[in-house]
Amino acid sequence: MRSKVIALLFSLAALAACGKLSRDERRGAEAISRYGCGSCHTIPRIHGAHGKVGPPLGGIGGRMYAAGVLLNTPSNLALWVERPSSVKQTVMPDLGVTPVDAADIAAFLEQLK
Repeated sequence: MRSKVIALLFSLAALAACGKLSRDERRGAEAISRYGCGSCHTIPRIHGAHGKVGPPLGGIGGRMYAAGVLLNTPSNLALWVERPSSVKQTVMPDLGVTPVDAADIAAFLEQLK
């Protein structure tokens, strides 16, 4: 638990240094750390997010598709984050992401262009 808190604090410090994130984007970054998304994905601006299981998420906000099948809109990205197994068969687990957290995570990912 303590290591997760420390990782979250590092993430917040890094994001604060970058500035210019909306409140939803900041909450999305916090949620990304809490749900451990960086254990599978490399995610810019998230401390310790160097996973090699899923695709790197740098530039995801500028991609045409999310998950290879959904038009990359904020609502589709939130759906994918919240319930990936409802979209397609995938190794990405359903982590119990709440709808609010999914929307915030989508907001953070959308700004990664």
